[in-house]
Amino acid sequence: MTRVLLRSSAFIHTARKLINRQPNLAMELQTTLELLSADAFHPHLKTHKLKGDLHDSWACSINYYLRIVFRFVKYNENEAILLESIGSHEEVY
Repeated sequence: MTRVLLRSSAFIHTARKLINRQPNLAMELQTTLELLSADAFHPHLKTHKLKGDLHDSWACSINYYLRIVFRFVKYNENEAILLESIGSHEEVY
Protein backbone atom coordinates (compact mmCIF):
# COMPACT_ATOMS: atom_id res chain seq x y z
CA MET A 1 0.00 0.00 0.00
CA THR A 2 1.52 3.29 -1.09
CA ARG A 3 1.20 6.12 1.41
CA VAL A 4 1.37 9.84 0.71
CA LEU A 5 4.39 11.54 2.29
CA LEU A 6 3.62 14.83 4.02
CA ARG A 7 6.66 16.92 4.85
CA SER A 8 6.68 19.20 7.90
CA SER A 9 8.38 22.58 7.53
CA ALA A 10 11.06 21.43 9.99
CA PHE A 11 11.75 18.35 7.87
CA ILE A 12 11.99 20.38 4.66
CA HIS A 13 14.31 22.97 6.24
CA THR A 14 16.67 20.40 7.72
CA ALA A 15 16.67 18.18 4.61
CA ARG A 16 17.62 21.14 2.41
CA LYS A 17 20.49 22.05 4.73
CA LEU A 18 21.76 18.46 4.74
CA ILE A 19 21.63 18.18 0.95
CA ASN A 20 23.31 21.56 0.48
CA ARG A 21 26.18 20.43 2.72
CA GLN A 22 26.32 16.88 1.32
CA PRO A 23 24.83 16.72 -2.21
CA ASN A 24 25.58 13.00 -2.42
CA LEU A 25 22.79 12.40 0.15
CA ALA A 26 20.05 13.54 -2.26
CA MET A 27 19.81 10.21 -4.07
CA GLU A 28 20.03 8.21 -0.85
CA LEU A 29 17.26 10.31 0.72
CA GLN A 30 15.07 9.99 -2.39
CA THR A 31 15.47 6.21 -2.42
CA THR A 32 14.61 5.99 1.28
CA LEU A 33 11.50 8.16 0.86
CA GLU A 34 10.28 6.06 -2.07
CA LEU A 35 10.77 2.89 -0.06
CA LEU A 36 9.06 4.44 2.98
CA SER A 37 6.06 5.42 0.86
CA ALA A 38 5.80 1.94 -0.68
CA ASP A 39 6.46 -0.12 2.47
CA ALA A 40 7.15 1.65 5.77
CA PHE A 41 8.29 -1.61 7.34
CA HIS A 42 10.73 -2.75 4.67
CA PRO A 43 13.70 -4.42 6.41
CA HIS A 44 16.17 -2.03 4.77
CA LEU A 45 14.57 0.91 6.65
CA LYS A 46 14.90 -0.66 10.11
CA THR A 47 11.63 1.03 11.11
CA HIS A 48 10.97 1.08 14.83
CA LYS A 49 8.52 2.65 17.29
CA LEU A 50 9.88 5.37 19.56
CA LYS A 51 9.36 5.82 23.30
CA GLY A 52 9.27 8.68 25.76
CA ASP A 53 8.43 12.13 24.40
CA LEU A 54 8.28 10.69 20.88
CA HIS A 55 5.98 7.78 21.78
CA ASP A 56 3.54 8.65 18.94
CA SER A 57 6.33 8.58 16.35
CA TRP A 58 8.38 6.06 14.43
CA ALA A 59 11.91 6.22 13.02
CA CYS A 60 13.66 4.69 10.04
CA SER A 61 17.25 4.70 8.82
CA ILE A 62 18.55 6.46 5.73
CA ASN A 63 22.06 5.18 6.32
CA TYR A 64 24.28 4.36 9.28
CA TYR A 65 24.24 7.96 10.54
CA LEU A 66 20.91 9.51 9.47
CA ARG A 67 17.36 8.87 10.65
CA ILE A 68 13.90 10.10 9.70
CA VAL A 69 11.30 10.52 12.43
CA PHE A 70 7.74 10.21 11.18
CA ARG A 71 4.17 9.60 12.23
CA PHE A 72 1.31 7.70 10.59
CA VAL A 73 -1.61 10.10 10.00
CA LYS A 74 -4.86 10.35 8.05
CA TYR A 75 -4.89 12.62 4.99
CA ASN A 76 -7.97 12.91 2.78
CA GLU A 77 -9.35 9.78 4.47
CA ASN A 78 -6.26 7.77 3.46
CA GLU A 79 -3.24 6.69 5.42
CA ALA A 80 -0.26 9.01 5.07
CA ILE A 81 3.15 9.54 6.64
CA LEU A 82 4.04 12.86 8.22
CA LEU A 83 7.81 13.37 8.04
CA GLU A 84 8.68 15.21 11.25
CA SER A 85 12.47 15.45 11.35
CA ILE A 86 15.68 14.22 9.80
CA GLY A 87 19.19 14.06 11.20
CA SER A 88 21.68 12.02 13.17
CA HIS A 89 20.63 9.84 16.08
CA GLU A 90 21.55 12.58 18.57
CA GLU A 91 19.75 15.33 16.59
CA VAL A 92 16.37 13.63 16.16
CA TYR A 93 15.98 11.76 19.46
